[in-house]
Amino acid sequence: MVRLEITGEVDNHTGWIIDFAELKAIFKPTLDKLDHYYLNDISGLENPTSEVLAEWIWNQVKPQLPILSAVVVKETCTAGCIYRGE
Repeated sequence: MVRLEITGEVDNHTGWIIDFAELKAIFKPTLDKLDHYYLNDISGLENPTSEVLAEWIWNQVKPQLPILSAVVVKETCTAGCIYRGE
């Protein structure tokens, strides 16, 4: 499971920070690179731990989504990581 977290000002008119459809559209090219592919064959993911994957996703998405504040990758219900661009 991958979760993108954003931080920003809530628009008074819409009541949200970003339209969910816009967020999905920004993430789609990255998801398309990952979905149904062997991660080890993707450049930069030769060792696709949850930590490496979270940072890789951050680097793919952050330029198009400056309000991205965290990428969460969960391997199981109790195991995973949070990457905040540090």
